[in-house]
Amino acid sequence: MKKLEKDQRGLTLIELIIVIALTGIITAAITMTIMQVFNMNTRASNRMTAVSQVQHAGKLVSEDILEAQSVNATGGSDFPLTLTWTEGGGTGDSHTVIYSLEDSELWRNESVNGGNSTLTRVAEHIDLAGTYLDWDDVNNVLTFTVTATVGEQSETRVYEVKPRPDS
Repeated sequence: MKKLEKDQRGLTLIELIIVIALTGIITAAITMTIMQVFNMNTRASNRMTAVSQVQHAGKLVSEDILEAQSVNATGGSDFPLTLTWTEGGGTGDSHTVIYSLEDSELWRNESVNGGNSTLTRVAEHIDLAGTYLDWDDVNNVLTFTVTATVGEQSETRVYEVKPRPDS
């Protein structure tokens, strides 16, 4: 083994503490950066889910309103929304579609010619306070406002749809 000369010394306790502190600061900075990336990814995912739910709800309700000959927003501007129409083109099938909001979900219940009904969940994460209907008797237009909230991310869209005139 070599002997240490008088001028050669190992690390002092203070130098060792400084190295450990700097390593801790660098580790904390790297950890915080990684956590921010994960949080941004979660927020972006929640926002995209909310946008998707709102768009899907708006698309289906708008398509049914465009077919409808009769629109009945039971209870004024609240759900359920009842739509009825008779198909043309020789089939003459009579459709009744009822949209309802239950437990943050938008449901579509359709029956054809009064037969068995088909219940379908249209959208999830629907904000009950931010989703409503407004019927304009003068212009014969239904305004459907839908809001979806996923985590802390929220998305609202407004759809104005005019049903087809009675045949």
